Amino acid sequence: MGHVISIVNMKGGVGKTTLTVNLGTSLAKEHGMRVLIVDLDTQINATLSLIPPVQFTKCRKQKRTLQQLVNQALQSNSLSAPTVEDVIVPNICQVNGLDLIPGNIELYNDFLLATQIYRQANSHQQDFEKGWNHLENVLVKRIIKPIVPNYDWILLDFPPGDNLLTRSGMIASDFYLIPAKPEPLSVVGMGILEGRIRRLKQSDRATLNLLGIVFSSLGHATTMAAKVKKRVRSDFGDDKVFITEIPTNVAIAKAVDEFQPVVLTEPASTGAKAFTELTKEFLQRIA
Repeated sequence: MGHVISIVNMKGGVGKTTLTVNLGTSLAKEHGMRVLIVDLDTQINATLSLIPPVQFTKCRKQKRTLQQLVNQALQSNSLSAPTVEDVIVPNICQVNGLDLIPGNIELYNDFLLATQIYRQANSHQQDFEKGWNHLENVLVKRIIKPIVPNYDWILLDFPPGDNLLTRSGMIASDFYLIPAKPEPLSVVGMGILEGRIRRLKQSDRATLNLLGIVFSSLGHATTMAAKVKKRVRSDFGDDKVFITEIPTNVAIAKAVDEFQPVVLTEPASTGAKAFTELTKEFLQRIA
């Protein structure tokens, strides 16, 4: 049975997608593990970090994206809808064992979603909030449940902010990783995230546990960065901060233009080496 990992921070621009795709690729390529990356972000950054736009357009035309799985999970009555196995793009970047569920810029229609929840709540004599919470509890779980046994790791890449798919993904997860930059606003995002997870746990809706916090370097040492790291270690504990940090490295940025992770495009670069070490530390923490 695989483990489901949320890679999440309520603040944007902290390296969530970069961490997701490089960690997943390293686990598959260097450690021979079966990895599935699920792109829950309407910006589809993880998708376009792993497959070129032409291939994504083809997946979208063939209705092989997360949008179809969300619609199926919401309706639960469409016999012609694709299964999760139909949507998965296997062996991406020519890496055996590395698979992808592509995202989509239109994952669901907010108005139709609210209308459906309202109708279901009325039919079950529930209030709207209970119906919404029930949907959050089951949506992502329902999508990935058939294929969890097929993988060692399922990595969920989220958009910034607190929304339906983020909460549903965290509820479906066993663990979570927090990517962060040593900046005050990044810490604010971590605080918002911890508050949300705490409320989900208090209401017995989630059981995920923190694996650790991964810092990306600012590219230069600053007093502010040192203070932020010290505060995070004080708040979370030294053992919750990964030793390995991700440096500012032009190779990481260039890899995005090639629609592949840096661990494949420039494995000898400082950025790729950092992700390789981070993956080893990740596995040690799990063990």
